[in-house]
Amino acid sequence: MRSAFAALGAVVLVAAAIVAGSLVRNAEASTGPIPLNCNRACLEDLVNQYRAALVAHDPKRLPVSADVVYTENDQKIDLGDGFWKTAEGIGNYKHIFADPEAGQVGFMGTMREAGGPILMSLRLRVQLGRITEVESIYFKPGGGGPNNIAAMDAPGYKPEDLWFKTIPPAQRPSRQEMISVADAYFSGLQKNDGKGVNGTGTYPFTNDCDRIENGSHTTNVPRPPNEPKDAVNGFALDCMAQFKLGYYFVVQSIHHRRYPLVDAEHGVVWSHAVFDQGTVNKGVLSTGQEYTFRGFNRPSSILVSEAFLIENGKIRRVEMIGPASTYHLNSAWPGGLSGN
Repeated sequence: MRSAFAALGAVVLVAAAIVAGSLVRNAEASTGPIPLNCNRACLEDLVNQYRAALVAHDPKRLPVSADVVYTENDQKIDLGDGFWKTAEGIGNYKHIFADPEAGQVGFMGTMREAGGPILMSLRLRVQLGRITEVESIYFKPGGGGPNNIAAMDAPGYKPEDLWFKTIPPAQRPSRQEMISVADAYFSGLQKNDGKGVNGTGTYPFTNDCDRIENGSHTTNVPRPPNEPKDAVNGFALDCMAQFKLGYYFVVQSIHHRRYPLVDAEHGVVWSHAVFDQGTVNKGVLSTGQEYTFRGFNRPSSILVSEAFLIENGKIRRVEMIGPASTYHLNSAWPGGLSGN
């Protein structure tokens, strides 16, 4: 009996080895296979491989699954189409976020197209040694809203060092705790009335919170020297002051919220969402002052990739890439939370 079980066990081990071997062989590309236990360094290198394949216009360089899902600005297309045909080079700016536990890696940075830089947000999912999901979002010149692509692509420009501090494992909050903080940002921003997240009177920000959107600071921007003291200048405020002022009442809904990646080692949550705006552009700030957002008089949306650096349960830094999109875009990616 023991010999029979031993023989059966040997068969199972051989079968497992064959399956594992076939997965790795099937995942091979000109860049090599993806290890089944792809760690942080592995995931970060995968982003470099992806960008090199883009510039070479050759998705066959990548170990992708046969049913890989590929989107550009939330539209499903074939891998190898779209930006794969027009990419001209790799830009100077690179910010990578890794989640080995979930097999996910995210990237915010610059690429080159049509003779100049553009912003790219990229999320890759790895399963069983292959890339199964590719979610890419592009912000290009003329995309509207505050932006400064050239500044982000400037040689030597890089993310602040505080994004890369290592949090000791014993001090790391749970994934759900971190996601709850990120979601509180969206809940506080949606129909912003200055009364805190869901009327609690508080927002989850550190005193030095700062935000960059499409390469441009949208907080803590120095005021013009001759600006009247009573002028409303939202971008001159920090994160907390903006939200307490009720400055973002123009954002009426933040839906299809997703949090596919949590970089626990660095305290970062990566999110995707759709901002609906433009149907309301007049409101009353928490100071009692009436305010009108000029130009926000047509229904429009923003397709947002947003990274939140969280310290002690509060948001310290925000980095976002978000192009304009069709009003109330319904995401091609399932599992999003709807705004209220």
